Amino acid sequence: MPRQPCDAERRSWPLLPVGCHLSFRRRQCMVSLQQEIGPRLRACPLSDFDHRAQLRRAVIASTVGTTIEWYDFLLYGQMAALVFAKLYFPSSDPLTGTLQAFAVFAVGFVARPIGAAIFGHYGDRIGRKAALIATLLLTGLSTFLVGCVPTYEQIGIWGPVVLVVLRFIQGIGVGGEWGGSVLLSMEWARTSKNRGFLAAWPQFGGPAGFFLANLAILAFSQMSGDQFLSWGWRVPFWLSLIMVGIGLWIRLGILETPIFQRVIAEERVARAPVVEVLKRQPKEVMLTALARMGQMAPVYVYNAFVFTYGMKVVGASRDFLLIVLLIGSFFSFFTIPFSGYLSDRLGRRHVYIFGAAATGLFAFAYFAMLDTAMPGLIILATLIAFAFHDLMWGPLAALTAESFTPRLRYSGASIGFQLAAVFAGGPAPMIATAILASTGSGQMIALYIFGCAIVSVAATAFLPSGRDRDFTRDHV
Repeated sequence: MPRQPCDAERRSWPLLPVGCHLSFRRRQCMVSLQQEIGPRLRACPLSDFDHRAQLRRAVIASTVGTTIEWYDFLLYGQMAALVFAKLYFPSSDPLTGTLQAFAVFAVGFVARPIGAAIFGHYGDRIGRKAALIATLLLTGLSTFLVGCVPTYEQIGIWGPVVLVVLRFIQGIGVGGEWGGSVLLSMEWARTSKNRGFLAAWPQFGGPAGFFLANLAILAFSQMSGDQFLSWGWRVPFWLSLIMVGIGLWIRLGILETPIFQRVIAEERVARAPVVEVLKRQPKEVMLTALARMGQMAPVYVYNAFVFTYGMKVVGASRDFLLIVLLIGSFFSFFTIPFSGYLSDRLGRRHVYIFGAAATGLFAFAYFAMLDTAMPGLIILATLIAFAFHDLMWGPLAALTAESFTPRLRYSGASIGFQLAAVFAGGPAPMIATAILASTGSGQMIALYIFGCAIVSVAATAFLPSGRDRDFTRDHV
């Protein structure tokens, strides 16, 4: 009877490719690795008990990691609206300064496809776990440093320049994070019955990170009072360092996914996964990017531009808007897993298309309710807007990942997901601000959201359904 590998050996397998990559030529490395661990992977599968334990750890690691990453990324968006226009573009009038601050905010979105390509390559070559550890460090450290950047008054133009560089680095980290965290969770599922629900948990990290970012801003806004623009805004960025330590501790204790282990064992690792996925599955890459138009543009209007509109047009206070967003993101804790569950029962595309259509139509009512300046209606508008958005956000991970073959999945899902950041997410607050400056009308901004929703509905309808496809096998 062959010797069964111990837990220590199992834990070392996902890390072997990194060392090999540094010591030998790539082909020699992969051949020796496959010969060494391939038979053991096939001979010693995890027991049901161990598999369930690893599944739970992977879901927790994915959710906590994405929570930290989105805290870092979205915190910047909140501060762009509240602080950066005043501290880094003080010579501009208020709306122009806000536009400049949102332009720096958009730089992170331009960087996200670059991060998706970089970490997609290594995620499909050396494994999901190693790539995710790197993205966590990159994003967390750059976020911490944002809190250390001197203002325009202190170092002049170099303040905004350093902000742009750090935002770009932050965007690269976030660009590589999403695909790996989703796959880390999904690829431990043994059947297609609950893939949508499992993949919705990393998506849960979005509102969780947003909730923590708003909570931190609100807390230090209250604590620092008139000193918020002096030092209070910096502390939430510094807290990122503590959160990164927690995330690393969790991620270092997980195993590589069974599907990627099988890709290695069967010698199917792609030499250049990014190039190959763009050559073999270009339609899926473009459709998954376009499908996000109606999800991504509205959410950055709801959680970043809302400060500009709420404070300058409606007359609401900063702290009230923060509380409203806290309430909305809290309810997303429930609606996102539920929408993932619905996608397992009703189909990813059906749930996603309904969410996109509802978001597009409700945008007109959203701004009408904000314009009343009634606190109750503003809260209700935010809750409904977030709920319709979550019908897209919950199924989105499974909808995207199922479109790509296992050995190219990290690259394909990440690039398709993050491409939308360039033309949908990053420009959204700037476009909304420009529309407001030229028309003064929230209804024209709603028309912009409606147009994005139409693009999403059309792209999703053409996206191939992968819910019942064998998730473990190549299909191109």
